[in-house]
Amino acid sequence: MNAATRIVIYAIAALGLDLILGYGGMVSFGHAAYFALGGYTVAILAANGVDAALISWPAAILVAAAFAAAVGALSLRTSGIFFIMITLAFAQMIYYATIAVKAFGGADGMSLAARSVVPGIDLRDPRVLYAVTLVMLFGALALAGVLIDSRFGVALRACRGNERRVRALGFSVFRTKLAAFAIAGAIAGLAGALWAEYARFVSPDMGSWTRSGEFLIVAILGGTGTLAGAIFGSTVLLELESLLAGVTEHWMIALGAILLVVVLFAKRGLYGWLAGSSDG
Repeated sequence: MNAATRIVIYAIAALGLDLILGYGGMVSFGHAAYFALGGYTVAILAANGVDAALISWPAAILVAAAFAAAVGALSLRTSGIFFIMITLAFAQMIYYATIAVKAFGGADGMSLAARSVVPGIDLRDPRVLYAVTLVMLFGALALAGVLIDSRFGVALRACRGNERRVRALGFSVFRTKLAAFAIAGAIAGLAGALWAEYARFVSPDMGSWTRSGEFLIVAILGGTGTLAGAIFGSTVLLELESLLAGVTEHWMIALGAILLVVVLFAKRGLYGWLAGSSDG
């Protein structure tokens, strides 16, 4: 059950990333920053006596969304490799800030004495926690689906294809992308909050560049621009990690080879490949 909960949380985080990567064409290498902010917000509030999930989870979403909006406001003024490096730089700022601030546990991280309280729901039961995370995933999927099918979603996809034409039609490219950035950060913040509940522990590793890389791999592996690809990618990646780690200590080499094959022969990701196969 713990493994399934981890898969769902990763899927939520990757779903937020896919919103800007797959639909907006924005390659962010700092998505883990919002994940970490969500987790630390829950941990810090818990350490100060706030154990109500209906307070800490929305707070985690708002903090992550606000920081994502700030990052987007600066990074969206650039493009290409400069955009990627700015998102990475901001993520590294969060990473090193969590290490430097001893009140947040420093490099040792912070432990949660207990999981947050939800009226009528016992999050101490792993099965209940999994069910809650699953509901959150379906909620995030529904929200993303509505956004993508809306006028905003059409504008976002158009920005990926031809920004000049979007401006000619009267849309603001900057505001559209910034809104998508904030929404993606909010979804990652929710995932971070759920991770804090799942692990009952947060650490600087949550905001590391390697964690951002994992989210990118999940999105690409499952298939960018598909929404459901986040679930496929999360399931395959984490299951492969578990399987290969039990076979060899050099499992990352084998995982890299598998990812290379997927990128070369299933350019639309696993979900896109399966959907294409079923259509044919």
